[in-house]
Amino acid sequence: MRIVLDSSVLAAAARSRQGASFELVSALPDVRYQIALSVSLYTEWQAVLTRPEHIPPGLTRDDVIAYLRYLASIAHLQEVHYLWRPFLRDPDDDMVLECAVASGSRFVVTHNVRDFRGIEALGVTPITPAAFLSWLRSAS
Repeated sequence: MRIVLDSSVLAAAARSRQGASFELVSALPDVRYQIALSVSLYTEWQAVLTRPEHIPPGLTRDDVIAYLRYLASIAHLQEVHYLWRPFLRDPDDDMVLECAVASGSRFVVTHNVRDFRGIEALGVTPITPAAFLSWLRSAS
């Protein structure tokens, strides 16, 4: 099963090792799910996660870039040929949605579920990291 990770999940995982975001990201790769990634989404991940406030203590921008490259290496790399814009209020969210639809992803994992209202009509469900982990446990 494919999923798309919103940058909010990666930023939360970088901030704390206690939450569901860290648990989800640190489990990668996982045989139960694969992340889907487009070029535009990767670019957003990089822009968000290399901001000084998102770089974990003791790490550098280069460390963050290396980790993002690792995530890209285990992701399903998805080309997007059809743009759904404007579908959501935030154009950055539209690129997440486009990757999800193009890759056939079942979920967009995000901390901003409200920002993705209406994507169920396209066959994609917005879900928080904690709810996704709970769904994984119940599906096993």
